[in-house]
Amino acid sequence: ERPPVWLMRQAGRYMAEFRAYSDKFPFRHRSETSEIAIELSLQPWRAFKPDGVIMFSDILTPLPALGIEFDVIKGKGPVISNPLRSMADVKALKTLDDPDASLPFIREILSSLRKEVDGQSTLLGFVGSPWTLAAYSIEGRSDKHLLTTKQIMTQDPAMLHAYLAHLSDALAVYVCHQIDCGAQVVQVFDSWAHHLSPQQFAEFSMPYSERVIAAVKAKHPNTPLIFHANGAVGKLHLIKSSVADVIGLDWNTDMAQARAVFGPDRVLQGNMDPMYLFASEERIRQEVANNVRDAGKSKHILNVGHGVVQGTPENSVGAFCDAARASVY
Repeated sequence: ERPPVWLMRQAGRYMAEFRAYSDKFPFRHRSETSEIAIELSLQPWRAFKPDGVIMFSDILTPLPALGIEFDVIKGKGPVISNPLRSMADVKALKTLDDPDASLPFIREILSSLRKEVDGQSTLLGFVGSPWTLAAYSIEGRSDKHLLTTKQIMTQDPAMLHAYLAHLSDALAVYVCHQIDCGAQVVQVFDSWAHHLSPQQFAEFSMPYSERVIAAVKAKHPNTPLIFHANGAVGKLHLIKSSVADVIGLDWNTDMAQARAVFGPDRVLQGNMDPMYLFASEERIRQEVANNVRDAGKSKHILNVGHGVVQGTPENSVGAFCDAARASVY
């Protein structure tokens, strides 16, 4: 009767009660300590009652289980101390055989959240796409040019393909593990798709995300999977072939155009510019109405087209959720 609503990065530093933890504990301590991750996941749900509760975690969380260590440095973001640069590095990677042993906190986080939410909202898990994790762990940090990754892409594509295949198989295990632990929907974030041309996306990203999704579907055919590519403009014709149940759109994408490409029966998610959360409540309501209209007033999950940013007024997130609940078809 209306679009369900949740927000990417809804558990974040814009919330004062979140900062009480982020100012005190480093990121991996927060995301890998079950009691803290559970609390941070629930904070926005208690405050705004979105229709989705997403586990507080990070796309890089499974990497240490493969032998790739990372840390999140305040002001710099994630840093990987041992970036992959060769086929020998790929061959030395571990496989993800027993997530309960290598990532023991995940089961407690998701199973506890499922009990806490108790059917009043939908519990979401998430992973990064193989391409995004590959680029992050080859560069060793966030980089606007992906110079090392792009050089490997052109000079040693076999190494990159081998690494993407390894990540795809590990991520399929990880997604299935999240579902086994209680996740009702899982989103695949292709956060760095914007670094790729359509041709590069078709070779180095899309096939590997689809490999993950297909493997999970074979084991959990009834669990909805969302594929969200940041930087999908110019790639919608490729993404249309995805077997994901829901296609997430970033805020650069025209929702009406996306609806025309994907047709009336595909579930689309998104895609209000999160900067509108700094506008007046009246403007937020108008932008929500525009988004719901352009999505065709059905088969739509309302979300922002990128994560909620630090400094966003908390009452604006509440206004966004309220506007969604008022958007009765």
